[in-house]
Amino acid sequence: MPSTGRFAPTPSGPLHFGSLVAALASYCQSKNQQGRWILRIEDVDTPRVVAGATEQILRDLEAFGFTWDGPVLYQSDQFERYRFYLEKLLDQGDCYACECSRRSLREQGVRSGPLGQIYPGNCRDKNLPSPGHSIRLNTASAGTTGFIDQVYGPFELDLSDAVGDFVLRRADNIFAYHLAVVVDDELQGIDEVVRGADLLENTCLHLLLQQKLGFASPRYMHIPLVNNAQGVKLSKQTGARPIDHGQAARQLLAALKHLGQLPDKDLQQMEPAEILDWAVRNWQPAAIPARWPASAESLDASR
Repeated sequence: MPSTGRFAPTPSGPLHFGSLVAALASYCQSKNQQGRWILRIEDVDTPRVVAGATEQILRDLEAFGFTWDGPVLYQSDQFERYRFYLEKLLDQGDCYACECSRRSLREQGVRSGPLGQIYPGNCRDKNLPSPGHSIRLNTASAGTTGFIDQVYGPFELDLSDAVGDFVLRRADNIFAYHLAVVVDDELQGIDEVVRGADLLENTCLHLLLQQKLGFASPRYMHIPLVNNAQGVKLSKQTGARPIDHGQAARQLLAALKHLGQLPDKDLQQMEPAEILDWAVRNWQPAAIPARWPASAESLDASR
């Protein structure tokens, strides 16, 4: 059945090869099923937004042949929605205000897990006012949350033990990624999420939030990361180079290979839109390798 998928870059810089892999996988997965592919700009963390990055991302996608369905959604325009659902969680007693800082938690010797500091619930019973404090989701009774990923198979996490109570709104009133993405996926009708394998643990948090809010849970497909030559995840923070419009065909073919696909050699002479058309028609999600972490060969091939 047709699915609705999305690509949701953060405008903290231009797209790089890892971004291209994520865009390509989500695009092919949706379009191969005659579904819709939505573009969302995840600019909820406004201090991280780089001037001009959003416009560059749109130019990058167009240069590589991507077209999206419907208008672009900007998280910075959705704050009232996030506030509404945060208030719902507070009214249900699922959240509470917290005065703890990362520094104070480090000084307490709080242990860390796969997503950082494991918050032990220090402020659960303090009944602090919401304004001026962060808001955390209470995971004391969450237990183990799991799902079956379409690439990596069964995955589960004991949220109370491995994550603790996580932040949904910071003390500076910035809404957390976790709340924003869950609300956006529900209201945009996203029923299949394709994204990097570094977000496997985050998906368990999102499943809990969906349950608390009465939302449907999408299907999930996590794809292997792209590492740089030093074995570190390719990202803007690790100095990833922007994708090269002049090498669009070559980089698209490298991205397909990274995803386990076998593009025809004659595609090297094709325009980006033609390569995407071939990729959609010949998409084989079962061929995506469940590598952790991914190697750097595909990145090298794009140079």
